[in-house]
Amino acid sequence: MNALVISARSLSRQFDVKGAKAALAVRDVTLEVAAGSLTALVGPDGAGKTTLLRMAAGLLAPTSGSLSVLGIDVAARPQAVQDRISYMPQRFGLYEDLSVQENMDLYADLHGVPMGQRRERFARLLHMTDLARFTSRPAGKLSGGMKQKLGLACTLVRSPELLLLDEPTVGVDPLSRRELWQIVQQLVDEERLSVLLSTSYMDEAERCRQVFVMHEGRLLASGAPDSLRAKADGLCFTAEPREGESARALQARLLDARKLVVDAVPKGGQVRFIRRSDSPDEAMMQLLDGMPATRIPARLEDGFMMLLRGGPGAQAAQSHAALPNAANHKVAGGGPMIEVRDLVRKFGDFTAVANTSFSVARGEIFGLLGPNGAGKTTTFRMLCGLLPASSGFLQVAGVNLRTARAQARAKVGYVSQKFALYGNLTVAENLDFFGGAYGLWGKRLKARTGQLLEEFQLRGQEDMPSGQLPGGFRQRLAMAASLLHEPEVLFLDEPTSGADPLARREFWRRITALSEQGVTVVVTTHFMEEAEYCDRIVIQDAGKVLAIGTPPEVRKQGGGAANMEDAFIAIVEKNRNGGAP
Repeated sequence: MNALVISARSLSRQFDVKGAKAALAVRDVTLEVAAGSLTALVGPDGAGKTTLLRMAAGLLAPTSGSLSVLGIDVAARPQAVQDRISYMPQRFGLYEDLSVQENMDLYADLHGVPMGQRRERFARLLHMTDLARFTSRPAGKLSGGMKQKLGLACTLVRSPELLLLDEPTVGVDPLSRRELWQIVQQLVDEERLSVLLSTSYMDEAERCRQVFVMHEGRLLASGAPDSLRAKADGLCFTAEPREGESARALQARLLDARKLVVDAVPKGGQVRFIRRSDSPDEAMMQLLDGMPATRIPARLEDGFMMLLRGGPGAQAAQSHAALPNAANHKVAGGGPMIEVRDLVRKFGDFTAVANTSFSVARGEIFGLLGPNGAGKTTTFRMLCGLLPASSGFLQVAGVNLRTARAQARAKVGYVSQKFALYGNLTVAENLDFFGGAYGLWGKRLKARTGQLLEEFQLRGQEDMPSGQLPGGFRQRLAMAASLLHEPEVLFLDEPTSGADPLARREFWRRITALSEQGVTVVVTTHFMEEAEYCDRIVIQDAGKVLAIGTPPEVRKQGGGAANMEDAFIAIVEKNRNGGAP
């Protein structure tokens, strides 16, 4: 095998968008990917990561420059490259009505894998993915994590020389994410497989030998994780919130001090932040309200944020969006905004949700967490009025959802896990349509639309078809549409799935502002760091509630775990092991 599996020189790719200026998705990129190692592509939404992977897979031709894959000019001989690589896109094409085994057989047929090689290869892949027990189960009946593992197995039915993975763990819970990484690492260690992947998780990129940071189509930086991490050395700290202040509120205060602070994120009840190298000590003390700060080692994510936000040499990523300024739902007394008692949902003989009970106060941010297939999406859909309960009591915004679902839906906003707006309609047309659906017309709709275009930084995009927007802009549009009618309760189903750290910070700063106005927020997420933003969380598995409480209380239930991801894994594994740790 060659020492390099990918070599790009001055590589560019331009897309012509109807009615818009031609866009350069990849701009003059020069890079080399070493053989037999893990290499990561990271960067904000629209950075060009997927376009670069698709060019390497021979699915897109470069507009200019050269690209060699396994020593082959991929533009001149794409099929020769495709015969020797495997590529798993973000939405891998499983056939949901076919079984696990039938999907693997189909992909083996498509790739021309000889019958004599299949038994051993399939047995190895089924063992690695822990799918051997489920070979007869239809793919459509698998959990999200199991589908991703089956997608990876189908991608690897033949032994490639290079594996390309585009966001392989998006929408996957922490347990499944860990299992997927064990599979990939095993292939690299045992088969010396070369892997190039894009990821939104900086802890995943930290496992790689080399990391390429992309921004607006350009290669912004590259190197080993240690070299990129070093950009934040000496600038990372943790601080305790002052008495009576939440970690979320302290984080918002720090993020808003852009001249002093590069980044801030809740962590284990504290706030982890990066100060600017030229931040005056006196100004920092005043910002922290006299609370002490403890210096801590930098992570790769800190280096990433420094590159995008950290000073004169950094990219001026995005300024903070305007925050919501309406205050129609001030926090007030009274009963809970959401009340759930003994909630049950059955599908035939299968119980998806079993005797679930909790309540959510006005202005609270409440997290629904659980592994793929745990029942949280079913619970979520019942709370939104999209799915009737089999039994139990369910009330939202003072309305009984079992008797008046339409009335309750008028008081809630909903952002689904998958982009649910109309891709062929423009940004403005989507907002007009959903405004009408919520009963807004004329001057009121125009004023509300204008306000949300400003808040979500969508000015200038009004005439762009929503299906052609980058992922981060689509998420902003979905949020804007859900808030048009100023709902009292906002339901968010994995709203930051696939979003980079920069977009996640911006999103949660906005949610914090809505909560401060009294909007009640219920959110599902697989980013466990995001559980730290919640006032309380519930962890479900197999339809049952395993833990409920504030983040510190849940970490305590997880054996005193240092972070929410460790607590989540400990609680779920203890339940699955029959109570044994």
